[in-house]
Amino acid sequence: MERRSFLMSGIAGAGIATAVATRAGAASTPPARAAAAPAGGAAAAIPAGAAAAAPHGVNSDGTSVSLDPRDLPRVSDAGERRGDMLFRMLGSTGERVSLIGMGGAHLSRKPMTEESAGKLIHAALDRGINFLDNSWDYGHGNSEKWMGTALAQGGYRRKAFLMTKIDGRTKEAANSQLNESLTRLKTDHIDLVQFHEILRFDDPDRIFTEGGALEALVAARQAGKIRYIGFTGHKDPRVHLYMLEVAKRNNFVFDSVQMPLNVMDAHFRSFSHLVVPELVEKKIGILGMKTMGDGVILKSGAPVTAIECLHYAMNLPTSVVITGIDSDKILDQAFEAVRTFKPMSADDVAALVDKTKTYAATGKYEFFKTSSHFDTTAKHADWLGEDSTLVQQLGPPTG
Repeated sequence: MERRSFLMSGIAGAGIATAVATRAGAASTPPARAAAAPAGGAAAAIPAGAAAAAPHGVNSDGTSVSLDPRDLPRVSDAGERRGDMLFRMLGSTGERVSLIGMGGAHLSRKPMTEESAGKLIHAALDRGINFLDNSWDYGHGNSEKWMGTALAQGGYRRKAFLMTKIDGRTKEAANSQLNESLTRLKTDHIDLVQFHEILRFDDPDRIFTEGGALEALVAARQAGKIRYIGFTGHKDPRVHLYMLEVAKRNNFVFDSVQMPLNVMDAHFRSFSHLVVPELVEKKIGILGMKTMGDGVILKSGAPVTAIECLHYAMNLPTSVVITGIDSDKILDQAFEAVRTFKPMSADDVAALVDKTKTYAATGKYEFFKTSSHFDTTAKHADWLGEDSTLVQQLGPPTG
């Protein structure tokens, strides 16, 4: 069966139940509902290009895609179970990664210490999590330093699929940050490095220009310092789509893309509706984050639980759902979500997402989309690096 005749039957064996369809600017003919495929089998398909548009033309958030939760992509197979953890394939890499990823930002937040962070990392790896998230800028470098110390002990580095992120948009800045990350993480290679906070439409242009950060990561991959390359962002799905378009123009394919995937996202500037189908079509690994909006969704008054938030993200064709873990209790919660997860039908997804509709319509509880609270690189623009040579030569003075 040809690849485009159905959405592939597995993200590590996880069948996908709706087709690549819902994107901004897609055709206006509504597709028929897709039925969930049996585990490991082919899914009913919506042909690429027959996407559902917003019934009234344009949504209040400016997108023109249907926000019907029944149109969301979903898995029909939970994944490969090993012990207490589920595993899925990371896009086209051939890597099987744990469905739960351990978020790095929380590991260096008070009252965490290097000792307590190390114990949690060891516990997570011992229980079956293998995907570890981090970033060059988390906790003033402490998240990487503390994770590096933990991984250097007792052979734990061999148990981990290690990911970190860099902020540099220039080759020079990216090289500097990558080398610092390697030192902090006490490793000779990082499995996945991602461009962090792709928030602005100029970020892709800066990364892909001559002397841009992509040159640094491609060279690092060739040198064996990193294995895979991806990008992250939390502001607007249209910026993600532009990053993918710029990559295509430059004949480059990312191995992974990270974005907010939560029960409120489905209603406003929706990465789930706009970006996820594109990644499934391109067989790029999907990394979910901000599943609970860094706790804000649970404080909003919306009648959803932490487990339901995790299940929503797991039900999408995600390779990994990254969640902040800062205690044994939260670690247990993540494993409970895995233990109790069963693929949901389109109606089940709709019922869950509808619980948040009145809270989510304007994005006010998704602070990462509608405020600068999470925009670290906006507060530290110097981390991005200098403007390109062309801009410096021809641009007028500023300030």
